[in-house]
Amino acid sequence: MSLKVLNPNAEVLNKSHALHMNINAAKGLQDVLKTNLGPKGTIKMLVGGAGDIKITKDGNTLLKEMQIQSPTAIMIARTAVAQDDTSGDGTTSTVIFIGELMKQSERYIDEGMHPRVLVDGFEIAKRATLQFLEKFKTPVVMGDEPDKEILKMVARTTLRTKLYEALADQLTDIVVNSVLCIRKPEEPIDLFMVEIMHMRHKFDVDTRLGAGAFEVAARQYLVNEVKKTVQGRAQLGVEAFADALLVVPKILAENSGLDTQDVIIELTGEHDKGNAGLNLHTGEPIDPQMEGIFDNYSVKRQIINSGPVIASQLLLVDEVIRAGRNMRKPN
Repeated sequence: MSLKVLNPNAEVLNKSHALHMNINAAKGLQDVLKTNLGPKGTIKMLVGGAGDIKITKDGNTLLKEMQIQSPTAIMIARTAVAQDDTSGDGTTSTVIFIGELMKQSERYIDEGMHPRVLVDGFEIAKRATLQFLEKFKTPVVMGDEPDKEILKMVARTTLRTKLYEALADQLTDIVVNSVLCIRKPEEPIDLFMVEIMHMRHKFDVDTRLGAGAFEVAARQYLVNEVKKTVQGRAQLGVEAFADALLVVPKILAENSGLDTQDVIIELTGEHDKGNAGLNLHTGEPIDPQMEGIFDNYSVKRQIINSGPVIASQLLLVDEVIRAGRNMRKPN
């Protein structure tokens, strides 16, 4: 009401309308990109105004090329693109994680819970997950002769999410050899010395187990250990964060034509026996380390850092104001 006094022509969405607009926009963007995730993900065809066509499953390319109108979706897209600029990967995962945090929050908010309670729980869960990630990672010793096989595993895992498997395997050796050729001990890699292919600094420092193994392990850690140490209703925020982590193995399973519920039950059951990842061909649990499936540590750390921050900001929005409208009445 006070804003209408200041500017009668302003467009305003209040409280629950603003919150649900943000939640729906996050879920909508997630639905667009989630089918691209993983080696079994599908691809999108982008058709420009001049008739130019691009076929890609790269989240960064899609977000830059799509004409997004929703202000909430634009904010999420900018965060995801910044993730790619910083870490070199993880654009799709960032969008999916933010969307899932909003989706998990919606059911609690619809039951009358204040968003601030969830945000407090998100912050606790984020700090705990980052600490768990430090223990979960597999350091790669970078001496004069780096472990080339580990680097190939990391490169292969990433490339298979963007290219056909056969082509990704061919490019793996080329990518790793290119980076090692220009690498100088104790110095950052000068990426401008690599033509055509663009790599990112810290690609060759730390890795973590892939195939959804980290997400399953982190979720179990949050639910079984961290949640018990949290007082009050912030526990529900921790639980929502933990459930949101499972979106990665769920979508990997869904894109592979597998039953998501059966997969999650099997992965969580096998977690106590070791590092349980998902075999996308059979749906059976595997040990990613034995299969040579590694994700980039710095990419995952950035996703865990940025995702809850954006989701928390969107949850705390209680008014959306379309700024820039003139005070004068229209003619």
